[in-house]
Amino acid sequence: MNVNEIRELIARGNIEKFYNDRKWRNLSKKVKKRDNNECQMCKRRGRYAKAQNVHHIKELKDYPEFAYEEDNLESLCISCHNEEHPEKLEKFKKRETMFINEERW
Repeated sequence: MNVNEIRELIARGNIEKFYNDRKWRNLSKKVKKRDNNECQMCKRRGRYAKAQNVHHIKELKDYPEFAYEEDNLESLCISCHNEEHPEKLEKFKKRETMFINEERW
């Protein structure tokens, strides 16, 4: 998949196709192996966690030309990856119900 195809996927909101592509999956495995399957953010904080995600340091939607650059990728645990992308968690937050009156029973 080339840069123009990635840009097109981003524009259509179909980026999952990129992450399901064989080239990305193979590179993701290679990066995890390079990082010893350790979360690099936890490691910088003096902790250990198993890495489950490979993160684009410069975001894919902003820099599709760095999509396959190993220097732009790092292995992260789910917790740290969520910390890097809090906007992706918005759809899972519970919406608070508004009270019609001030009195709560």
